[in-house]
Amino acid sequence: MQIVAIIPARYASTRFPGKPLVDIHGKSMIQRVYERTCQATLVSRVIVATDDERIAAVVREFGGELCMTSAQHETGTDRLAEVASGLDCDLIVNVQGDEPLIDPAMIDLAVAPLLADANIAMGTLMVRIDEVAEFINPNVVKVVTDRSGAALYFSRSPIPCPREQLPLSVEQQMPCVAYKHIGLYVYRRKFLLSYPTLAATPLEQLEKLEQLRALEHGYKIQVVEATQPSLGVDTPEDLEKVRSIVAKLEG
Repeated sequence: MQIVAIIPARYASTRFPGKPLVDIHGKSMIQRVYERTCQATLVSRVIVATDDERIAAVVREFGGELCMTSAQHETGTDRLAEVASGLDCDLIVNVQGDEPLIDPAMIDLAVAPLLADANIAMGTLMVRIDEVAEFINPNVVKVVTDRSGAALYFSRSPIPCPREQLPLSVEQQMPCVAYKHIGLYVYRRKFLLSYPTLAATPLEQLEKLEQLRALEHGYKIQVVEATQPSLGVDTPEDLEKVRSIVAKLEG
């Protein structure tokens, strides 16, 4: 089965412009994401998808595969679908371009359910939340699943909500078992190509979470628990944390 990983990369980030090109211990962030993604054993090809020539130039310089896309896409999924339309493969993995420490094994973990079950159209990951501060943070997306691991809902609010222990305080211990969503997705190519044609949905628009569109249209999202969190770079403060980690790892 042909599995292609696509890394959407935008230059014009609202919170952190030029983020894919920041230096992390001698390499750009996009190069580090690309190299780690290439280490996933189930992925046969890795492509960076961008509409920005500055990012494209850096990808060419380190020898990565590149696909230039339209600048009119509203979402990363739309950009993915444009690239996927020109590919001959079975599965597409969406790896976020701001995950320079992504564990290649996590990519394989997300892919595995779709290899085992042809009825799963889409897959993703979650990791257990240990701190109340993270549980109540609206920037941390939470997910709840059924007993088979299929997503029931994603939310910025604390879910499940422990009614008997409200209001929640950052000083208390975690009141329940809860999971944070890790934004790595696996799609069947046919489903991905149809995704941009699905109408936007009320919960998607309310929570500003694009994956809710799939659930609201009745599609199954299989969620696998990862054993370790993923450290994405959303702010300059996050970048300094990643630089510190890489410096310790590489000396």
